[in-house]
Amino acid sequence: MQNNENAPVEQHDSDHPTPAKYIQIAVILTLITAFEVAIYYVDAISKEAFIAIFIGMSVVKFIIVAMFYMHLKFDSRLFTYLFIAGLILATGILLVLGTLFRIFT
Repeated sequence: MQNNENAPVEQHDSDHPTPAKYIQIAVILTLITAFEVAIYYVDAISKEAFIAIFIGMSVVKFIIVAMFYMHLKFDSRLFTYLFIAGLILATGILLVLGTLFRIFT
């Protein structure tokens, strides 16, 4: 076994969020979820607008979770690009299947 007692400590360029920041992010995600629930009960919104709002809010929540809770904001840009590609692919599949099964009409 190696003794890492005298190993150099790596310096990081960016600071990781504090517990208070994580609580702030959780509150923001809770507010977005509450808005989603409230929108569901509004009858004046058309089906198309309803779907667009929900997809938009889902994308925002995905980005927030990936950036902070999965630490993508502090990792290599490659991981960010991979998640963006997955998000675009998933959104595209959702829209194609919705059109195929006439959910949007």
